[in-house]
Amino acid sequence: MKRVIFGFAGLVTLLASPAMAHTGAGEVSGLLAGLSHPISGLDHILVMVAVGVLAVQLGGRGLWLVPASFVSVMALGGVLGVTGVGVPFVEQGIIGSVIILGAVVAWGGKMPLSAAMALVGVFALFHGYAHGTEMPMNAHGAQYSIGFILVTATLHALGMGLSLALRAYIEKSAMLVARVGGAAIAAAGVSMAIS
Repeated sequence: MKRVIFGFAGLVTLLASPAMAHTGAGEVSGLLAGLSHPISGLDHILVMVAVGVLAVQLGGRGLWLVPASFVSVMALGGVLGVTGVGVPFVEQGIIGSVIILGAVVAWGGKMPLSAAMALVGVFALFHGYAHGTEMPMNAHGAQYSIGFILVTATLHALGMGLSLALRAYIEKSAMLVARVGGAAIAAAGVSMAIS
């Protein structure tokens, strides 16, 4: 356990930027910008939670393969965004991800694992691309990327945790609650598309 703690502390030390007591002095972006960017948009939060819920609905290997698919393809999308490679229909893909993943969760996530991985992968490309293109000019790329990947994985875990907690505490109606939540996510996506 001590090795894990010291290893984590060493990693954080390597990633840390010098502390600045005054805003505007030195680099003000990097890991913190990456950590805060994914939670600054409701679309990203809803999709990440939906991916976690979908993973639990699928169960088995889906518990780790679905979120891992999203995170890995999102990182690729981030690289495309940073390097300026054009990806069409990014905003439509992001809004579509809220609607479609919400609907998939509302229908109980009944799909083959490979289809779920492909579906979240397509949407991950759009989300990652948006993160990459919106990276602050003064952000350290690796730190920013680590930040948005960590927060994305945490939001997946939150969705999974909520689903598993529902199953544990209200076993009989957990599926219904997850499906209603999926419908609410899809409705929020429709609202975003309209506005």
